Amino acid sequence: MVIDELDASSPRGSLAIRLRDAVQERWSAEVQAIGLSGSMAHGDDNESSDVNVLVVTYRPKTGPKPTLRKVDGIPVDLRVITAEEGLGQARQLTPRWPLLADAYLTAFPLHDPQNWFADRREAHLSLLAEARPMEFTGLARQDWAVANGAHTRAARLAQWYDTDAALILMAEARLHAALVAGLLTRTHFRNTADAVKRTGVAAADMQELGAILKYQAEELTARGRPVDGRLGALFD
Repeated sequence: MVIDELDASSPRGSLAIRLRDAVQERWSAEVQAIGLSGSMAHGDDNESSDVNVLVVTYRPKTGPKPTLRKVDGIPVDLRVITAEEGLGQARQLTPRWPLLADAYLTAFPLHDPQNWFADRREAHLSLLAEARPMEFTGLARQDWAVANGAHTRAARLAQWYDTDAALILMAEARLHAALVAGLLTRTHFRNTADAVKRTGVAAADMQELGAILKYQAEELTARGRPVDGRLGALFD
């Protein structure tokens, strides 16, 4: 928990409370918990912030439908998950861990009589305490492969003067290079913009990003997860 109470006088705080009340009124028997993630959970939201709401249900295919839209001019990201599935996700490491961990570790419960959000946080902390370094390194190698592939295609497209497509692939390459850095250092980020900014790849051009990927490949090799090898190594 980062903030003790929600500022109900702000437009986003007022909307979050209205959303909670509407969900509880319509799906009271199906919903176990409702909470906020992102900037509102951190207590540093501003006029450009979204309202990120997670609705936790007892059973699949109950409660509201997930949606992404504006309400009264404010972007709302409404996600729905079962309690079991949510805890299961918090107990797993994936290549996107640097972007997922913040929601597991920082949430503001709007309705949580059974302390589900605290249980999810403890489940993820237990996972991190037990995880071996090679698990993070293996996941980092997967992100590196995506970053390297996007970077290679971007370079080829730039040679063909398809700069628009190259820019899109460069953005993908930067993000996955940032995820590599996050996994190798066990660092999680607030969002994709935070990831590329904090890892120093946000403004990296084609040559600079290539050098970063080369360094990451060498680091992965040194940690026992080389990015290239013989055919038999593909199945290790």
